[in-house]
Amino acid sequence: MPATLPVLYSFRRCPYAMRARLALQTSGIAVEHREVVLKNKPAHMLALSPKGTVPVLWLPDAQGTMGGQVLDQSLDIMLWALHQHDPLDWLPASDAGLADALALIAHNDGPFKRQLDRYKYPNRSGLATGAADRDEAALWLHTLDARLRAQAFLAGEQFGLADAAVAPFVRQYAHTDPGWFAAQAWPALLAWLAAFEGSALFDAIMHKHAPWQPA
Repeated sequence: MPATLPVLYSFRRCPYAMRARLALQTSGIAVEHREVVLKNKPAHMLALSPKGTVPVLWLPDAQGTMGGQVLDQSLDIMLWALHQHDPLDWLPASDAGLADALALIAHNDGPFKRQLDRYKYPNRSGLATGAADRDEAALWLHTLDARLRAQAFLAGEQFGLADAAVAPFVRQYAHTDPGWFAAQAWPALLAWLAAFEGSALFDAIMHKHAPWQPA
């Protein structure tokens, strides 16, 4: 039977997949969720996106074949979903606002993500400890805290694209050493992250799915 819904290949704990699911959830776009076991990636996902990372969103053609459109970058999935339907106005209203959001996301996905990986998995980089990268990453988090002292959210007065794109990665950083993170002098960042993790939206996108198996 031809596929009728977009198909999302995802992994529950992956922050890139989280941000994609956040945008799809808030846009109200129904998808067929296929939970991936990273050690046994589905052949169909790899055929769609040989790089082999989640998330992958497949927009099948009318026949449900390997045709159609494939989005395999999390930010592209977010923007696609929000351009379909953006009921909470996550997309910035101005070009300047969009540029600001994309700059935050670029730093998150570049320097911060590299430091986060070295902090969380120092052995993979031949390091005895990730403390130096933790401390370098913390400098940027202090700038986010200053921003959140001045306004309610990274996006401004309401949760938006920048918040949804960045929060899953800050969460991963926080959970690497929760006691250390909670003891730092970034109260606005702590409150912002706690509100995100306590939200109905976060609860909805963290629903557990059984690993997908092809029919």
